[in-house]
Amino acid sequence: MKIAISTDGDEVCAHFGRAPQFSIITIEGNKVLEKEVLENPGHTVGSIPQFLNQNGAKIIITGGMGQRAIQFFAQYGIEVIMGVSGKINDVIEKILDGTLEGGESLCSPGAGKGFGVEKIHTEADNNLENHHHHH
Repeated sequence: MKIAISTDGDEVCAHFGRAPQFSIITIEGNKVLEKEVLENPGHTVGSIPQFLNQNGAKIIITGGMGQRAIQFFAQYGIEVIMGVSGKINDVIEKILDGTLEGGESLCSPGAGKGFGVEKIHTEADNNLENHHHHH
């Protein structure tokens, strides 16, 4: 089984689409067979789901991502686990012993209300960084 983790250095990146890299972890039984770090292929909509699908990922682990990205992954039959943070190696340990728990998306205020769906991967996305106001 292959798992992709949005990666920033040795930590899980909270913003899926903006992660500098993705770690692809190949797990069999309760062992890590292989671990590769791939550069983020870029921001066109749907490119990252397609890229990770081509790399065989079945589960995505991240701090958070937009609804639209989740829907792309769903089309490929890839499960998304959000609300994960911390060191990549700790996350892998938790996957191996079955204790990894997902949670609310860490990067979308108003999760579940469609916040930012239209804005994913657009210039507007960058302007939201400093304005997390709740209306």
